[in-house]
Amino acid sequence: MVEKIYDFRWALIMAVLTLIFGFAIGALFGIAEDALKLDLSVRGKSVLSEVYNNDLDKCEAVVKKSWTYYKRAHLHANGLGTSAIALIFILLSVKSPILIFRQAVGVLLGVGSLGYSIFWLWAGYRAPLLGSTGLAKESLQWLAIPSVACLLIGILITFISLFLVKKEKRRRKSA
Repeated sequence: MVEKIYDFRWALIMAVLTLIFGFAIGALFGIAEDALKLDLSVRGKSVLSEVYNNDLDKCEAVVKKSWTYYKRAHLHANGLGTSAIALIFILLSVKSPILIFRQAVGVLLGVGSLGYSIFWLWAGYRAPLLGSTGLAKESLQWLAIPSVACLLIGILITFISLFLVKKEKRRRKSA
C-alpha cells in the first residue's frame, strides 16, 4: 500500500496543501477575525470616493460579502481537500495498466481543489478595492475556470473508472 501511496504523492501533496490552507484560514479567523474584517473595511474606505462615489452603504455591503468569500475559501478548502484525498484513494485502488494517467487525474483533483479555494480568498481580498465582488470574481476567472475544470474532469474520470473496475475472481480452496 505504501508503494501505491508513493505513486500518488504529488496528488496527495496538493490535496493535503489544500487542507493546510483551509485550516490555516480557520486558525487565522480564530486569531484575528476582527483585524481581517477591519482590513477589508479600511481597503474599501480607501477608495470610497473613487470607486463607491462616497456611498458608504455600498462599500459596507461589498466588505460584508468579501468576508463571506473569506469564509467560503475556508469551507471550500476543507471540503475539496478532503474530497480530493478520498477520490485519489479511489484512483489509487483502481487497477489500470496506465498508472501515469491515474496519477495525472489525481494531480488534477489536488490542483483544482487548491486553486479554487485560493480563488475565493483572493476574490474576497480584491473586492473592496474594485467596488464589487462580481468584478473581483470576473478578474480571477483565469484561476477559477481552470480550477473547476480540473476538479470536474478529475471527478468524472474517477467516476468512470469505477465502472471499469473488474471483479477479481476468488479461488476456492479445495477442502
